[in-house]
Amino acid sequence: MDNVFILINIVIMLALIGILFYMQKKHVSFSKRVFTGLGLGILLGTFLQLAYNADSVIVGTTTDWFNIVGRGYVSLLMMIVMPLIMVSIIQSIINLEKSAELGKMTAWIIGILVATAMAAAIVGISAASIFNLDASQIEAGQAESDRGLALEERLGSVEDLTVPQQILSFVPSNPFHDMTGERATSTIAVVIFSIIVGIAVLGVRRKQPEQAAVFVNWVNAVYAIVMRIVTLILRLTPYGILGLMANTVANTDVAGILELGKFVGASYVALLAMFIIHLIVIGLFGLNPLTFLRKVLPVLGFAFTSRSSAGTIPLNIQAQKNSLGVNQGIANMSASFGATIGQNGCAGIYPAMLAVMIAPSQGIDPLSPGFIVQLILIIGITSFGVAGVGGGATFAALIVLSSMNLPVALAGLLISVEPLIDMGRTALNVNGAMLSGTLTSRIMKKLNLKTYNDRNAIEREVEPEAS
Repeated sequence: MDNVFILINIVIMLALIGILFYMQKKHVSFSKRVFTGLGLGILLGTFLQLAYNADSVIVGTTTDWFNIVGRGYVSLLMMIVMPLIMVSIIQSIINLEKSAELGKMTAWIIGILVATAMAAAIVGISAASIFNLDASQIEAGQAESDRGLALEERLGSVEDLTVPQQILSFVPSNPFHDMTGERATSTIAVVIFSIIVGIAVLGVRRKQPEQAAVFVNWVNAVYAIVMRIVTLILRLTPYGILGLMANTVANTDVAGILELGKFVGASYVALLAMFIIHLIVIGLFGLNPLTFLRKVLPVLGFAFTSRSSAGTIPLNIQAQKNSLGVNQGIANMSASFGATIGQNGCAGIYPAMLAVMIAPSQGIDPLSPGFIVQLILIIGITSFGVAGVGGGATFAALIVLSSMNLPVALAGLLISVEPLIDMGRTALNVNGAMLSGTLTSRIMKKLNLKTYNDRNAIEREVEPEAS
C-alpha cells in the first residue's frame, strides 16, 4: 500500500512540474515562475506533513524521488560553479582598462563583506539579549547530546588553526584539487589562482601580444560556452525550488521548532533586521532599496531553499550583471568571495547569538563591553573561509566559540531547528554578496544606473531568445 501512496505523491509532483512548464510556455516572467515554484513546494510539503508522518517510510521514499528535481538542480549548479568562477574572473581581469583597478575592486568587496559581517554580529548580540536566550534553558535529548559530541570531535580539526594558518589555507597549492571544491577554502583558492592567471596574461600582452591574443580568444570562447550552460541550467530554477521546498517542509521537525520557537524567532528577527540594514545602506549610496530588493528576491528564494551560497553563485552573478547593472568583473568577484568570506548570516549573526547564549553557563556576562568587543573582532577575523555549503555556520561557530573559550557542545542543542534557520542565514549571506558587488560598482563608478532602474531588467535574466 505504501508504494501506491508514493506513486500518488510522485504524480502530484509531476503535475506541479507541468504547471510550471505551462507557465514557461506562456512566457510568464521568470520571477513569477520562481515564486510559484516556491509556493507550490510549500503546499506539497505541507500536504506530505499532514497526510503522513514526517519520519514515515512513505515520506522518506517520496522525498528521495523529489531529490531528483531539487538536489539534482543544485548539483547542476555546483557542477558549473568552479569553471564559471575561473573563466569569468580571468576574462574580467584581461578586460580591465587599468590593472590598478583590480586591487581597488578586491579591497572594496572584501572590506564591505567583513564590515557587514561585524555589523551582523552586533545584530546577533542584540537579538540574543533582547530575547534573553540562554543555552541552560534548553533540554538536551539523545540527538542533541550526540550532536554536541560530534561538534567537540570536529573542533579538534579546526581549533589548532591560527589566523596565519587560516590565511595560508587560501593559497592554492594544487588548483586542480581545489577545482573539485574539496576544501572549505577551495572557492577562494580558485579565485586567487584565476587572478594570478589574469595578471600573467596582462604581462604577456605587453611583451608577446600575439600569444596573449590567442589565449584571450580562447578564454572568451570558453566564457561564452560556460555562460550558455549557466543560462540553460538557470531556466530550471522554478522546478529546482519546487523540489527543494517540498522536501524541506515535508522533513521539518515541527515539534523541535515549537520547543525552540524562541531561538527560531530571535534568529529570524536578527536576519530580518540585517536585511533592513542592507537596504538602508543601499539607500545611503543613492540607490532605490526597493528596486534592489525586487531584483534580488528570485536569487534569495533559491538561496533560501537550497541552503547553499556556493550553489547560488551562478544566479548571483547573472542577477548582478543583468538585473542590477553591476560591472561584470565586480559581479564575478563579489559572488565568488561572498560565498566564503564575510557571510552575514553564517559567520556573523549565528556565532554571535550562540556566544551570547552560552556565555552565562560559564559565568560570563555576555553584555560586558570587553566580551562584546572581543566577540565582534573575532567574528570579523574568522569570517574568512567559511564554507559556502550547508554546515558552514557550524564551522564558523566552532572557530568563534573556541576562540572565546566557550564550550562548543552546547551548540548541539539546536540540531532540530538548524535546517530551518540555515535557510534564512543562506539568503542573508547571498544578499550580502550582492550588496558588496552593487556598492563596489557604485563606488568605482561602474554601476549601470539605467539597468539598475529598469524594472524589466530582471525578466530578461534567463529568458530564452526569440526564435
